[in-house]
Amino acid sequence: MELMLQVLAVEPTAQVLAKEPIIPFAILLVVILVVPIIFERLRLPGLVGLVLSGVVLGRYGWNLFPTQTPTMSLLTDIGLIYLMFVAGLEFDLEQFRRQKIQAFSFGSLTFSIPLVLGVLLGRSFGYGWNVSVFIGSIVASHTLLAYPLINSLGVTNNTAVRTTIGATVITNLGALLVFTLSLAANTNYLSFWQIIPFFNSLILYTIFVLISCNWMGKEFFRRSGDEEGNQLLFVLLSVFLVAFGGQLIGIEKIVAAFLAGLVVNEVVGEGPVKEKIVFVGSILFIPIFFVHLGFLIDIPAFIGSVNTLQFTLLLIVGLFTSKFLAALGAKLLYHYNWQETLTMWSLSLPQVGVALAIAVVGYENGLLSPTLLNSIIVLMLLTSTIGSLMTSRFAVGLTASAVKEQTLTTSPQIDSRKRNSSPFTIVVPVHNPQTQQYLIEMATLLARQSNGRIIPLAIATAAAHMDAPQLDTSLERSERLLLKATSLSRALGVEAEPLLRIDDAFAPGISRAAREQKADLILMGWGKRTGLRARLFGNVIDNVLWASHCPVAVTRLVESPRNIQRILVPVENFLTPTLQSIQFAQILAEANQTQVTVLSVCERRTSSSKIASRRSQLSQMVSNISSANPPEIQIIAHENVAQAILQAARLYDLVVLPFVRNRTSPGGLAISDVTTLLVKQLTCSIVMLGEPPQRTQSVTLPVGVPSPIPVT
Repeated sequence: MELMLQVLAVEPTAQVLAKEPIIPFAILLVVILVVPIIFERLRLPGLVGLVLSGVVLGRYGWNLFPTQTPTMSLLTDIGLIYLMFVAGLEFDLEQFRRQKIQAFSFGSLTFSIPLVLGVLLGRSFGYGWNVSVFIGSIVASHTLLAYPLINSLGVTNNTAVRTTIGATVITNLGALLVFTLSLAANTNYLSFWQIIPFFNSLILYTIFVLISCNWMGKEFFRRSGDEEGNQLLFVLLSVFLVAFGGQLIGIEKIVAAFLAGLVVNEVVGEGPVKEKIVFVGSILFIPIFFVHLGFLIDIPAFIGSVNTLQFTLLLIVGLFTSKFLAALGAKLLYHYNWQETLTMWSLSLPQVGVALAIAVVGYENGLLSPTLLNSIIVLMLLTSTIGSLMTSRFAVGLTASAVKEQTLTTSPQIDSRKRNSSPFTIVVPVHNPQTQQYLIEMATLLARQSNGRIIPLAIATAAAHMDAPQLDTSLERSERLLLKATSLSRALGVEAEPLLRIDDAFAPGISRAAREQKADLILMGWGKRTGLRARLFGNVIDNVLWASHCPVAVTRLVESPRNIQRILVPVENFLTPTLQSIQFAQILAEANQTQVTVLSVCERRTSSSKIASRRSQLSQMVSNISSANPPEIQIIAHENVAQAILQAARLYDLVVLPFVRNRTSPGGLAISDVTTLLVKQLTCSIVMLGEPPQRTQSVTLPVGVPSPIPVT
C-alpha cells in the first residue's frame, strides 16, 4: 500500500523501485526471459537485445530501473567475473594443440594488427599512450560467438576453423596481459622498472593458481564421486577465491577469474558439471551483466558528439580491416581458399567476452571515459551481429573441406575379440510401461540381425535402509517390468537376460550396469522432462550420454519397429556421428528387409560441380558399410535445411539423427541446430544416436557393419 501511495505521489519510479529490490530483480528476470527469444526469432544475437533493454530501462532511457543499488552492483560484479570465468572454461586447448603452429601464427596476426591499429587510432584522437594501448588491447581479442553455428553445421574439423578456434587462446591471453600491465601502470603510476616486479608477481600467481587449484580440484572430484551438486559449489567457490586472492596482490579480478576458468576446464573436463556451470551463468549472471552495459550507454551524449561518432566509425572500420588483413595473411601462409579465409575473418570479428570485460574494468578504474566506453559497446553490438551473420553465410560450404580431415578411404579396424567371441550386447533400461514394448521390439530386431543379446535393465532406487518399505515397492515394480520385458522378447524369438540393480539414481545405475555388462549399445525411450529443472540438473538421458562408454540410442517410436519400411538418415556433415547413424539405420533396415535413404541438403545456388562432389563424398562414406543392399543417396537443393528434411520425412516411417549437443558460448548466444528443429516438428518415429563425448577409441558395431572412424 505504501509503495502504491508513493507511485501515486509521482515519486520517481527508480527511487521507488530502489526501496523494493524484489521488483527490479523480477523485471530483470522478465527481460532475460523474453528479450533474447524475440531477438533470436529476428535472427539477431540475444545479447544485443539485452544491451538495448538496458538502454531503454536505464537512466539515459525511461529511467525505470535503479542502476546504482548494492544489489545491482553485486549481480553485475558476479556477472563480470562469471563472464571471464566461462571465457577461460570454454577454451579448447585440444584444438590449439592440434593446430598449434597455424593457430599461433594466425593468433599473432589477428592480435598484433588490431593492437597496433587501436594504438594509432587512439593517438590520432589525442589520447595518451596508456589509454591508446588499452584501446588496442580491447580490439585485439575476439570471441567465438558463432561457435554454436559452426558446430551445428559440422565444420568444426575444418582446418581453417580449427586454426581460428586455437587462435582465440593467443588473442585473449595477449589482450589480458596488455590490459593488466596498462591498468597497473594507470592505477599505480608504475614506471617501466616497477612494472617488471609486478609482471613477475603476475607470473608467480598464475603458476600458483594453475598448480594448487588443479591439484585441489582433482582431489575433490576424486573424493566426491558423482555428487555433482557439491562439485558445482566447489567450482564456484574456487572462482571467487581465486578472484579475491588476485585482488589482494593487485591483479584484476577478471584476469584471476579467467585463470580459474583455465584450471577448471582441465579439472571438470567435458561433462554434466561443466554444462551446469555454463548454464547457471548463461541464464542469469551473464545476461544481467549485458543489461548493465545498456545502463552505461548515454545515447544523447553519443549522438551529440561528432568527435565520438568519428572515433567509433573509424574504430569499426579499422577493426574489420585489421581482422581481414590477419585472415589474408593466414591465407597466404597456409594456402586456405577464399571461403575458409572469409570464415576465419567473420569468426574473429565479434568483440564480446574479453573485450567487454576489459572495457568495463577500464571504465571503472578511470582509464576509459564514458564516451570511449559507449564506442566500445557500439562496436560490440555491431561486430556480434554482423560477424554472426557473416559466419552463417560463409561457413555453409565448408563441409567438403572438413571431409579431408577424415580418412574415409581407410577402413577402420574392428576389435577382433568382440567380433569373434563376445556377442553384440544391447542394454535396454525399462521404466515406462508405455514405451517398453516398442523398445524391446527394436532391441530384438537389432539383436537378431547381429547375433547379439539384449539385457533388459531395471533400476530400483536405493534407500538409506535396505529394509525400507519404499525400496520393497520399487523392487516389486522393477521385477514386474523385467518379467514383462522377458516375456515379450521370448515371444519375438530372442532370449533376454534381465538385470535388476539397486542404485542411488537411474542415470549412474544405467551407465554402471552397461559398463559391467560390456554393452555395445544402450537403447532408451524418450523422456518428457524439458523444463527448467531438467535443464539445470540434467535428465537421465543427458547424464547417461555423458557417462556412458558406448553409443546411446534415444528413441521416440510412434509405431512398432517391425512395421518400419522406409528409413531416412539426414546428413549435415561427414563426421563420425553421421556414419554411426547410417550404420544403425542399415542394421535395422536389414532386419526388416527395407531400404535406407541418406539425404543431404545443399543451398539452391550450389553449383552442379559441388553437388557432384558431395554425392561422391557420400558414396565414399556409404561404401564403408558392408551390405548387400546399400543405402540410397539423395541430394536436395533448398534454402532451408530443416524444412527440406521435414518435407522429405513425410514419406518415411523413421528418421535417424545424430545426437548433437549445443555448446553455450560465453556471450550467451544460442543458435538452434537442425537436429533440434527436426525433433520438435517430426511426426514419425525418431532415433537419435549419441556418441559418448571425448572418446579416443573405436566403437565396435555388429558383424557385417564396420566400426566408425576413431573419434579424437
